[in-house]
Amino acid sequence: MDTTAVAQAPMPAAPGSALAALPARSKLMLGAGIAALAAVIVTAVMWARQPDYRVLFTNLSDRDGGAVVAALAQMNVPYTFSDVGGVIMVPADKVHDARLKLASQGLPKGGTVGFELVETQKFGTTQFQERLNYQRGLEGELARSIMALAAVSSARVHLALPAQNGFFREQQKPSASVLLALHPGRVLERSQIAGIVHLVASSVPELAPKQVSIIDQSGALLSGQGEGVQASGLDPNQLQYLRAMEQSYIARIVEIVEPIVGRGNVKAQVTADVDFSLSESTAEQYRPNQGDQPAAVRSQQVNESANGAPGAPQGVPGALSNTPPVPASAPINGPGQTLPQAAGGAAGAGGRETRREATTNYEVDKTVRVTRNATGNLKRLTAAVVVNHRRVVDDEGKGTLQPLDAKEVEQIQSLVREAIGFSKDRGDALNVVNAPFSAPEEAPKPEPVPLWKDRDLIALAKGAGAQIGLVLLGLLAIFGVIRPALKKAAVPPPAARASAVVADAVSLPPPPPPIGTLPAPNDQVMRMARDNPATVANVVRQWVNPS
Repeated sequence: MDTTAVAQAPMPAAPGSALAALPARSKLMLGAGIAALAAVIVTAVMWARQPDYRVLFTNLSDRDGGAVVAALAQMNVPYTFSDVGGVIMVPADKVHDARLKLASQGLPKGGTVGFELVETQKFGTTQFQERLNYQRGLEGELARSIMALAAVSSARVHLALPAQNGFFREQQKPSASVLLALHPGRVLERSQIAGIVHLVASSVPELAPKQVSIIDQSGALLSGQGEGVQASGLDPNQLQYLRAMEQSYIARIVEIVEPIVGRGNVKAQVTADVDFSLSESTAEQYRPNQGDQPAAVRSQQVNESANGAPGAPQGVPGALSNTPPVPASAPINGPGQTLPQAAGGAAGAGGRETRREATTNYEVDKTVRVTRNATGNLKRLTAAVVVNHRRVVDDEGKGTLQPLDAKEVEQIQSLVREAIGFSKDRGDALNVVNAPFSAPEEAPKPEPVPLWKDRDLIALAKGAGAQIGLVLLGLLAIFGVIRPALKKAAVPPPAARASAVVADAVSLPPPPPPIGTLPAPNDQVMRMARDNPATVANVVRQWVNPS
C-alpha cells in the first residue's frame, strides 16, 4: 500500500495569542508607542482648538488687575495674565464684549478713586475723615477728567485745601498741582494747558488759576511757560500777532523770489519790531478874546445908585449948564473912567451923588483833544534773504552751481524791498546774499533685520515648528515603536516556521522510492536540519508514522 505524506503549513496564530507570545520588552515598547501616539494626537487636537488670545488691558496696577481678573472669573471668560507690563489677554472673539461689561462695572479705575469713597463711608466717621475722603474723591475725579484727553496717559492731582476758620481775618487760599504723564510723542498745546488749569480752578471753591501748577513726567513746568513772555511785555496774543506778521512778510518774500530762482532755492527770515504800547493824551486850549475877532457876551449886569438930596443948580447959567451928561462907557481894555459931574466942580455937601457899576461876562473858547495811539504799530523791520546758486547743466548732462550776477542780486533786492514795504525813514534793514546751499544729508537707511531677528518670522517659525514637531513625533511613534512591535507579533514561532520551510522545500507526493534510491538532499533542508534537528526529526517521524 502506497502512502503519501503531505506536510501542511501551520495556521497563523490569533492576534491575542500573538501579542501574548511577545516578550515583555516588546510589549513595553508597543504600549509606549501607542501612548506616545495618543499624546501627540491629543496635543494636536488641543492646539487646533486653542483660541487666539488678544490683549484686553495693559499697564494695569495691582488693584485694577485683581479687580479685572475677578470680574472675568465671574463672567466665565478665560484669560491669561503676564507680570511683564500687567497685560491681561482674553480670546479674540470676547475682547469687545469683555471690555463693555467691565466698563459697565467701572473697571479698570486707572489706579484712582473718586467719589465712591463717600458712598462707602462707615458709621462713626469723624469730621477729619470725611474731609479727607472728600478731598481724595475730588482729586480722583479731576484726575479721571484730565485723563480723558487723548494726549494724557495718566494724571495725578494734589489739592491743598486749608481749613476755613471764621476767627481768621485773612483766610488762606487753596492751591493745586497736577502731574501729567503724556503718551510718547504727544505734546499739549497752550490752549489745552489753559483748559486743564481752568478745569481744576473751577472745580475747587476760591481757587485762582494762578495757584494751579502743571508739570509733565520729566518735571518741566507747563503752566508757567508764558511767564518769560509776559515779563518782556508781551502776552500770548501779542506774541501770536508778532509771529503772524513775521510769517506774512516771509511768505511775501518767498512767493516773489521763488519764480526767479526756483522752488526751494530761497530762504528768508524777518524780524519785526512792533510797538504794543497804548498811549492816550488830552489837551485843552483857550483862545483869548483879543484882536478883530468878535467876542461873545455871556451875561451883563448894571448897578446904579444915587445918594443925598438934589442940590440947587450951580454953575454959570447958559447952554453948557443945561446940556445933559454924556453916558458912561466901559471899554474892554484901558483905564476906567468916572462918571461926569455937573459943571462947576464937585457937588456940595448938600448935593446928590450917583454911582453906576456895569459887569459884562464874555464866553471863553475851550478846545479838548483826546489822542489814542493804536497798538501794534510797526517801528522797524529787518529782513535777511539767502538765495541759492543757479544750477546749470552742460552738454554732457552734468549739473553745476554758478553764482548769480550782481545785477540779478540787485533786482532780487529791489523786489524784496517793494514786497515788504521797505522804509528808510523807519530805519528798516535788508540784506540779500547769494550763496550755495549745502546738500541735505540723507537719512541713514535702516539696516535690514536679519532673518533670525525678525519677530514675525520667529513667531511663524515657532508655530510651524510646533506643528512639524508633533507630526514627527507621531511618525516616530508609529514607525519606530509600534510597527516593529507589530512585526514581531506577526512572525510565527521558530518551530512552526521550520515546519513550513521543510514542508515547502520537501514535498513527497509519490510514494517513497526504494531503499538506496533516495533523492539528493536540498541545501535548505540540510541547513534546517542542522539548525533545528528536533524539528526535522518530528517531520520525519510524521512521514514514517503518519498515524
